Amino acid sequence: MKILGILNITADSFSDGGKYLAPEAALAHAAALANDGADIIDIGAASSHPEAQAVAADVEIARLAAVVPALKEQGLSLSIDSFSPLVQRWALAQNVDYLNDIHGFPDPALYPELAASTARLIVMHAVQESGVAVRTDVPPGEIWDRILAFFDGRIAALEKAGVARDRLILDPGMGQFVGRDPENSLIVLRRLPELRARYGLPLLVSVSRKGFLRKIVNRPPPESGAARLHAESLATELFAAGQGADYIRTHTPGALADALKVLKSIGKWC
Repeated sequence: MKILGILNITADSFSDGGKYLAPEAALAHAAALANDGADIIDIGAASSHPEAQAVAADVEIARLAAVVPALKEQGLSLSIDSFSPLVQRWALAQNVDYLNDIHGFPDPALYPELAASTARLIVMHAVQESGVAVRTDVPPGEIWDRILAFFDGRIAALEKAGVARDRLILDPGMGQFVGRDPENSLIVLRRLPELRARYGLPLLVSVSRKGFLRKIVNRPPPESGAARLHAESLATELFAAGQGADYIRTHTPGALADALKVLKSIGKWC
């Protein structure tokens, strides 16, 4: 299993907005994530939570350009988290290892460039068809069929365009990306083995510091700058790993890596 360490070079990410916007802070945090056990640094230069402000593609690219070359020189494996085709084209030109799109690459105009690249594609499902997450009511009884319909169509479209199937990684979405009700995310977590069996593709799960987990444990959003353990995130990440997730995207790779080592030593999965 591989761990993606989250690097937000944004002004308004829900958990750490503004902390790593300066290039020197971003580079230092990337190094810390890698030292803590992240196999891949997942870099986002525009937030996607419901209150996020729109970021122009040129601003997003400028933020990325300030750190990506230096991180590549260090030999780090990089993922670019963006739903902007202009930013994705820029990332492909930098020969990054992964592209991560919360809408699962909906723009067919980009497909020839995706097919010609070597980047692995994290195809994420979201109930919203475009833009940032929106608080949406989706009945729990509907979410699973919506996810399957999305992946059936999107995988077929990408393969038809010449994208090799073995370059795809599936992310079913979590939190607001699957609807306002926390039960939707829990359904997806419980049924990860079914998703793997249906498509035979690697799965990525990203639950780190998500609001649906705070609802379950009845905790308010942390105050700006506050630090705490986020035990609910780690517990859910370990459950996802036990369900067969191949990639976990997290703010705290050190805690996850240590917990996985202990479980492996005990003789459990991973």
